[in-house]
Amino acid sequence: MKVSNHSPFKLRDFRGVDPAHVSKLEACGLKTAEQLLMAGSTPFARRQLTDETGIPEAIILELVQLSDLSRLPGVKGTRARLYLDAGVDSIETMADWEPDALRQLVSRFVERTGFDGIPPLPQEVSSTVACARKLPKVLEG
Repeated sequence: MKVSNHSPFKLRDFRGVDPAHVSKLEACGLKTAEQLLMAGSTPFARRQLTDETGIPEAIILELVQLSDLSRLPGVKGTRARLYLDAGVDSIETMADWEPDALRQLVSRFVERTGFDGIPPLPQEVSSTVACARKLPKVLEG
């Protein structure tokens, strides 16, 4: 099942990922966010990836969550990291937010942490939340 309509986003292009972890996943044929999301969409599948790669399950989950968020237009390396670090861990979570509240959450996170990036503009957040509400749920548990 194809989960996105945009060009493949490489795992190594997510902000803040360990290149050694990405290399281990690439050795298993998982090079893109879409491939990892499909391979790690369930807790059982993530445990299998941990067993196969030696990458801690928490790291696998983080990469899968980034991959899920990257299905949204305009949400890739830095923006996916910003949303995840601010507490938005899936498309489903994103869809539950009201745009203004989400923008405030992310803006406060950037101010509080000094995250090297800018909060999304109001129209961007509105569009992102609207897209999240239309996308199918892929990530489990």
